[in-house]
Amino acid sequence: MPYRSTEVLSPGPKDKTPLHSITLAHDARHLRRKLLHLENDDVVMLDLKEAVMLADGDFLVLEGGGHIRILAAPEALYEIRPRDPLHLVELAWHLGNRHLPAQIETGRILISRDPVIRTMLEGLGATVEEISEPFHPLRGAYHAAGGHDHGHHHHHG
Repeated sequence: MPYRSTEVLSPGPKDKTPLHSITLAHDARHLRRKLLHLENDDVVMLDLKEAVMLADGDFLVLEGGGHIRILAAPEALYEIRPRDPLHLVELAWHLGNRHLPAQIETGRILISRDPVIRTMLEGLGATVEEISEPFHPLRGAYHAAGGHDHGHHHHHG
């Protein structure tokens, strides 16, 4: 019989030990209702009231007790290094103008690999390296509102 969860604890409590964990890539962590397969072949039926973006360390609360920890999977990314802080802002603007999910940090930006975007970034003077690590892009300003409309449509796979 599969586990069932209708609640997320974000972040998961440090003082609780989860029964299991599940490792998901960034695109697979935006969920509402889904059958999730754990590493030990058990199954969790996730049935939330609304879609959420699960983060590394979140807990799914299981009916009947217990928790499942969400882990962010390493992903194939570009690490973008600017010349200086102003250059980082300029690079972030170009990526945002293309609606690309980006993890922006002091001194670097992470994005999913795309050779066309890499060529653009290098042309703008950025240093771009291929890396593999968990991806935690910023949520857009419209994310909490459940959507937006500014004259064109997006495909979110």
